Amino acid sequence: MAKNIGIVYFVGSGPGAAAYLTVQAQQLLTKAEVLVYDALVDSALLQLAPPTCLLLNVGKRGGELSMVQAEINALLVHHCLQGQHVVRLKSGDPFIFGRSHAEIEALTAAGCAFEVVPGLSSALVAPLLAGIPLTDPVLSRCFTVLSGHQPDELDWLTLARIDTLVILMGGRHLPEILRRLQMHGRSPQTPIAIVRWAGQSQQQLWEGTLQTILQQTATAALSPCVIVIGEVVKLRSYLQPRSFAPFSTVLTTPDSTSDAIIADATTAALPLAGKTVLVTRSATQSGQFTARLQRDGATVIEMPALEIVPPSSWQPLDHALARLSDFDWLLLTSANSVDYFFERLATQIRDIRALAGLKIAVIGDKTAYKLEQRGLQPDFVPPEFVADSLASHFPGSLQGARVLFPRVESGGRDMLVKDFIDRGAAVTEVAAYQSRCPEAIAPEALTALQTRTVDVITFASAKTVKHFCQLLEQSQVDNSWQAWLDGICIASIGPQTTKACTSLLGRVDAEAQAYTLDGLAQAIAQWVAAAES
Repeated sequence: MAKNIGIVYFVGSGPGAAAYLTVQAQQLLTKAEVLVYDALVDSALLQLAPPTCLLLNVGKRGGELSMVQAEINALLVHHCLQGQHVVRLKSGDPFIFGRSHAEIEALTAAGCAFEVVPGLSSALVAPLLAGIPLTDPVLSRCFTVLSGHQPDELDWLTLARIDTLVILMGGRHLPEILRRLQMHGRSPQTPIAIVRWAGQSQQQLWEGTLQTILQQTATAALSPCVIVIGEVVKLRSYLQPRSFAPFSTVLTTPDSTSDAIIADATTAALPLAGKTVLVTRSATQSGQFTARLQRDGATVIEMPALEIVPPSSWQPLDHALARLSDFDWLLLTSANSVDYFFERLATQIRDIRALAGLKIAVIGDKTAYKLEQRGLQPDFVPPEFVADSLASHFPGSLQGARVLFPRVESGGRDMLVKDFIDRGAAVTEVAAYQSRCPEAIAPEALTALQTRTVDVITFASAKTVKHFCQLLEQSQVDNSWQAWLDGICIASIGPQTTKACTSLLGRVDAEAQAYTLDGLAQAIAQWVAAAES
């Protein structure tokens, strides 16, 4: 048998948001077997990968522990030599300050195949979204893109004479950049704009001069940002479309002597404006919910309290797939069960017609939607979004019904199975995936909790509550973390999650009326409105 040939695709994700991903990049993500991604990549992109894809975060962020470059190189070589299709997802474009050269050298030395897929660089996207042209017949006949990561390595005498400068990774060295430019002849009145989180819902913009910008940004966190310096910044007020206001918060100083701060009027109308929400869903599932909260004005910090991975053994599911004709019903209670069941079905049988004659029952609109994406309509969806209602509303008698139930490997739906068995059904449970606790808490989340900057914590399952507590207990063995939750809204998606919150955290402040992520977002907005009234 011929050995599978691996390949590594270097894919540019653009400035971060999924909206700026190229079609080619999207296609590669949907077929990835291993996804190696950077810190600034939008979590929504991870959802494009198949549920069986191995996700590896190797992102580098200033001041945080991260994987060294040699380890990343070895990781890519290892998976490629295993015959896997690897997507190396990089923010922006892979060849603009992306360290791709070292990784390609390692792959070439090991005889591994690779391909580079371009991406939109934030150097181009950020000024465009801010309404700043990088060239102009009068004000800017040229522009230069540079990294501000190592100011001592740059020729500031030459840079100070260039019409327009676009600086990436310069937030931490902004004072030194300003000093060097003015020391080499750039006027203190030269316009400057700083764009943070370009292309994402939490975008921010500061606009001033080389003389005033430090005072304007004195209390702000600038990373990740793009800095634009030059007379073209003045054109922003003329070229920014009036109907398009992409920045959720705009800070601007109209002239060099004014300290006025003007906030975008659209921010005040957003129900979660000014609130920080901690999301505890798995990294591969949080993207859409995070985007929804950000559209409502929230700052979102992700603290994955679940890892969704393949089961410890495929054997029970494979055995069930080999005898599908023995069952009357297929029971799917989550989007994960749909994804893993059908992905495994494709590898074992490769023909969806094997399900002919088998009726399908699902719980929840999202599960039904996942099934419909596979070209199938559910035969039964209970009127409520909870498993407890499934058996009681089941069409016809369950007496003698043979039910195949692909489920999480442990810790879910035990009462549902008991209810089915009590009503006479024969239920075959098989593990389709694992839902486990991550090894460590996300550093950004831990810092936010310690500094009391979180306003709301969301829980979308009882397991996320359990693992949330487990992660914090590991980081703070003296249980001091419990005091961090004082004054924070504990938000639950439904009754079972609320029960877990009450048991482990002592309370619930907001519960979704409709047991969906949209319902959870609405419950949070209602709590915020009530708290501020």
